[in-house]
Amino acid sequence: MNSTLSLAILSGKGGVGKTNISLNLACALHQLGFKPLLMDCDMGLANLDILLGITPTANLQDALMGQTPMKDVLFSIDKGFDVLPAASGVPELNELKPELRGILIDRLEPHLSSYDYVFMDLGAGISENVQTFAALASVRLIVITPEPTSLTDGYALVKVLNNRFGMKDFMVLVNQASSAKEAQVTFERMHKACLHFLHVEPVMLGHVRLDSKLPEAVCRQKPLLKYAPSSPAARDIMAIAEKLQKIRLSMADWLADRSILHRPTDTASTEEALA
Repeated sequence: MNSTLSLAILSGKGGVGKTNISLNLACALHQLGFKPLLMDCDMGLANLDILLGITPTANLQDALMGQTPMKDVLFSIDKGFDVLPAASGVPELNELKPELRGILIDRLEPHLSSYDYVFMDLGAGISENVQTFAALASVRLIVITPEPTSLTDGYALVKVLNNRFGMKDFMVLVNQASSAKEAQVTFERMHKACLHFLHVEPVMLGHVRLDSKLPEAVCRQKPLLKYAPSSPAARDIMAIAEKLQKIRLSMADWLADRSILHRPTDTASTEEALA
């Protein structure tokens, strides 16, 4: 019986803080007593290892090529908190062929049930890898900022996943907001566009305020939740983590009958989805 919640962390636009959100949400849930796995799914441009200041001896590329067992690629950050690092500077991994993505998923699945949460930190945009991993997850969390380009690209991401896979369930996190009001206005703009053009109603999970402590944490190569746990952004992230646990509990019956990674059927090609 499955109780693991898999989350794809997405963004249409790069530079919205998606990887920091993924890392710190996983860190917050670990502090709350849960076991998270944080997967770096930006295959060819990995950076979780940089944010954490770690030097893994193996990565997803090694597991995919059969050079290292998947269990040996898992890197323990703390007891009950593991990271699955990806390779960097390997463009071939950025667009995996379908058969290689299938092999990767088959090798991943046996190791996931020991975790309460599986976070998949995806690359920005609408690449095949992004679409595939987004479709595998139980929950899709789109990170946006108040910038108009972030909203436009976030909408485009929802459009592609909706048109190609028929997906209608999306959560939104507004990052780098100056206030709760700005975050709400930002979300409402995206919600209005999705509802009007796609008949999709995303749900706002929460917001994270602009915080000078975050770039400091990045420079120190530490999660914000450990570097400055009482900072405004850290408190926002902890509140979102607590909300995620409530969502996981509310989904218990649904998760029990579902595999951790679910492979949907395409309803359209990428080109058709973009039209």
